[in-house]
Amino acid sequence: MNENSGENRSVVVTDIKMPFGSMVIFLVKLALASIPALLIIYAVMFGFIMILVLLFGGIGTLSEMFRHPPYL
Repeated sequence: MNENSGENRSVVVTDIKMPFGSMVIFLVKLALASIPALLIIYAVMFGFIMILVLLFGGIGTLSEMFRHPPYL
């Protein structure tokens, strides 16, 4: 293999030849692979929101506080 000594090479892709059936199968696999990724993102966001709810007492409590401010 020929090693480049610090020389940068750029490549421009002008065309990808792929049969339609292969493209459909690839996109179906992509859609199926996105389901577990979305579940993981959902679980992380759920945990983050639960931490915020535990720290700040929930959105309902905040909205109730602004609706009926305490009088001194």
